[in-house]
Amino acid sequence: MAIQSVCILGGTGFVGRHIVRLLCAQGVAVRVPTRSADKARQALAPLPVEAVPADVQDAAQLARLFAGIDAVINLVGILHEQGGQTFQQAHVGLAGKVIEAARSAGAGRLLHMSALNAAPDGPSAYLRSKGEAERLVRAGGLQATIFRPSVIFGAEDSFLNLFAKLAKWAPVMPLACADAKFQPVWVEDVARAFVHSLNDAASIGQRCDLCGPQVYRLRELVAFAAACRGRHPLIVPLPGAVAYAQATVMEWLPVKLITRDNLDSMRLDNVCGCAFPFGIAPARMEDIAPQYLSATGP
Repeated sequence: MAIQSVCILGGTGFVGRHIVRLLCAQGVAVRVPTRSADKARQALAPLPVEAVPADVQDAAQLARLFAGIDAVINLVGILHEQGGQTFQQAHVGLAGKVIEAARSAGAGRLLHMSALNAAPDGPSAYLRSKGEAERLVRAGGLQATIFRPSVIFGAEDSFLNLFAKLAKWAPVMPLACADAKFQPVWVEDVARAFVHSLNDAASIGQRCDLCGPQVYRLRELVAFAAACRGRHPLIVPLPGAVAYAQATVMEWLPVKLITRDNLDSMRLDNVCGCAFPFGIAPARMEDIAPQYLSATGP
């Protein structure tokens, strides 16, 4: 039977809004738990979404959220631990609660957002927590599909936009892990993969790596984002010890630009060695990003 109703955790986020829009266009009923129903409706307007005030870390509330739902999509994730929120809580703990609530509510289909290089023995706490969450999902007894994207770009991303903004004020940019490799993937292609997989029985039990068509070094991505704003900063690669010292200091800032755990994650190349799934031809960064990384941007 085709999926007719979906509950999306993280539905008001960067990737979530794209998935919600595509599902609504197909006539799928979408339920989105949120801390503020009014803000969720504003973020998702004018889409016909059921925004439900809820704490997704509360197992009982999750069970009520999933009642009468065919499928669950879990997009919740954090890049930095802060404010008492930990990788263990956001990734592993929540994954376990989602699985149990989905089973008890009879929501048998689960799509789970992970990350490239996720593994219980990964080099960073972030990747280890993502890997442990994958292990729970694969053993959870649901019809699950796991998605492992490289860095995701799009009009509201916090990656290329960040470099573009920094370049506006910094003629010289000290850069940690300047030669780390990434294979950026467009948010719309990620959303299309999620939506396509919902009714694709062949994707059940699979882990799908999601990457764009080209590999870049981090220094190339920074230069590209800056050039889209008409800036050409001097990029200065930092030696490992200096990079870790910089990250240690930045961890004390209210806004965490980079942490030592982020550097540990970048010890592994963030690239795929496979084709994009479901016959989707992923967009080139050069064809999409200049439209929002313009010289007239903020």
